[in-house]
Amino acid sequence: MELSSLRIFKTVAEEGSVTQAAARLHRVQSNVSARLNQLEESLGVTLFNRSGRRMLITEEGTRLLEYADRLLRLADEAQMAVRGGQEPSGQLRIGSIETTAAARLPRVLGAFHRKYPQVDLILDTGPTDYLLQAVANHKVDVALVSAPIDRPELEQVPVFVEELVLLTDALHGPITGPADVARRTLLGFRSGCSYRRRLEWWFADAGVAHTRVAEFGTFEAIIGCVAAGMGVAMMPREVLRQRGLGRTVQCHTLPPEVAQVETMVVWRRDIPHHAARDAFIAGFGQ
Repeated sequence: MELSSLRIFKTVAEEGSVTQAAARLHRVQSNVSARLNQLEESLGVTLFNRSGRRMLITEEGTRLLEYADRLLRLADEAQMAVRGGQEPSGQLRIGSIETTAAARLPRVLGAFHRKYPQVDLILDTGPTDYLLQAVANHKVDVALVSAPIDRPELEQVPVFVEELVLLTDALHGPITGPADVARRTLLGFRSGCSYRRRLEWWFADAGVAHTRVAEFGTFEAIIGCVAAGMGVAMMPREVLRQRGLGRTVQCHTLPPEVAQVETMVVWRRDIPHHAARDAFIAGFGQ
């Protein structure tokens, strides 16, 4: 079994689709299908059941996936051990929540790229829950997410403290608590977003029921809909400051226990050394 074939197999298992696996691996779809078929033939087992375009892993495939994870991880560790003190190179897959990617990452990524231009950076954004799972499943090497995090298989280090503010349209009156916006729609990222959870917790802790939640994919869309009077949202003040968006909405201060949130950088505990990842993490202290 070639490591490249195992990597293809593992990616198809994670994506559940040859098409999506090919896109992630930057290969043509026919090549991924051919390598998968060759692996099945060499092993004499069916690794996936095909259901339309979906690939459903079989019992034999599930057993192989466990070994593939271990073999690929060991190969990566061997590479890094042999290279020793060499400069970071290769690919670094970074995950980040949307607002951190917009407000905090450009400076860090810019400095990292200038120092290590031979590292290929790939950025994936999404809510905290999605990113934690992406790290756990080896889809990204490191991620920036919001605390608190209860994942013992992941290492975590705080890198930023954000102040969250409540956003309303420009004509809204003063806000002293959730009751003042009880009938407004909550605007946020899709389920799994820690900021959205904090907003919902703020309502629940005060015993106030909100009417509905509307989900969006970008913070620009959320802020635009708040400005249009569609509802209220919770957002880091730094995003508004950097993008000059504070003039379009009102920012209402929240209690410290709601407003203060740490941004953490997380990675898998069982991969203690990764040259590019370690250099990226070190950049937050500079």
